[in-house]
Amino acid sequence: RVTLLELMMVKVSETNPVNSEEMSVFMRHADFLAGCFQEKCEAVLKLTSAADAEDEEALVTIRLLDVLCEMTSNNGQLEHLQALPGLLETAIDTLRLTHLAGKQAVNVFTATHAMTGQEEISHPAVGFKSHLIRLIGNLCYKNKENQDKV
Repeated sequence: RVTLLELMMVKVSETNPVNSEEMSVFMRHADFLAGCFQEKCEAVLKLTSAADAEDEEALVTIRLLDVLCEMTSNNGQLEHLQALPGLLETAIDTLRLTHLAGKQAVNVFTATHAMTGQEEISHPAVGFKSHLIRLIGNLCYKNKENQDKV
């Protein structure tokens, strides 16, 4: 699943113009990926314990967020994703939960997390909160209704 999401990420981030047929396919994929992210977003919280550092569901969720960030960076898909019910709220709630998890114990979500070992630098969850903030910012871009929600 992670490999498939990485392939989608490459396709979405291409600068080639897409035709209307490809755009409708992207929209359906965006709906599906946003739904998956909304269902599985709390799986990332498993990464707070060292025992679950390689949890597959959490890694899939991280890649889902990456793809959604890329999709919301594209103006053609942005308006569609801004209108999806619950995506913005899910991103905000997940940001709150990861921030709280980082405050409760020293883990990958801790803001002052000391980067002492190579394994911590390459951890897939490093930057997760910044990607959530990017998604929230993209969803609020030129959208007064979403801005008011935040």
